[in-house]
Amino acid sequence: MAGHVDPTKEVYKAFREADRDGPIHMLNLVRFRDKAAYPDGREATGADAYAAYGRDSGPVFERLGGRIVWRGRFELMLIGPQDEAWDACFIAEYPSVRAFTEMLADPVYREAVKHRQAAVLDSRLIRLAPSAVGSGFGGKT
Repeated sequence: MAGHVDPTKEVYKAFREADRDGPIHMLNLVRFRDKAAYPDGREATGADAYAAYGRDSGPVFERLGGRIVWRGRFELMLIGPQDEAWDACFIAEYPSVRAFTEMLADPVYREAVKHRQAAVLDSRLIRLAPSAVGSGFGGKT
């Protein structure tokens, strides 16, 4: 079964159409390939290819106002599929939906994303609306 690496055209269209004012948070869960799958056959680990993606796409991300607001190291799946383990877990904040879509259209980013595509075996990218932090569960802010 193929992993989830890139959004479908339909989901990306819905993402763009669900524009709103204010920042968005993107929860990233990423599992690397042991060996990167570059079309040109170059040798690298998935982790090294993903690091190249971060290095090359970082300036575009930052120029558009992006920042990492949370990063953690996966330890254990307490509730959920026991075969899911993640090599990278972080939340990226973008000032707007438009900033995210501008990043994806940027020529420097489009070149950098080739490293991500070679690196990633499976991933989840979940758009979130930031809200106030509170002490309770159940949607209380």
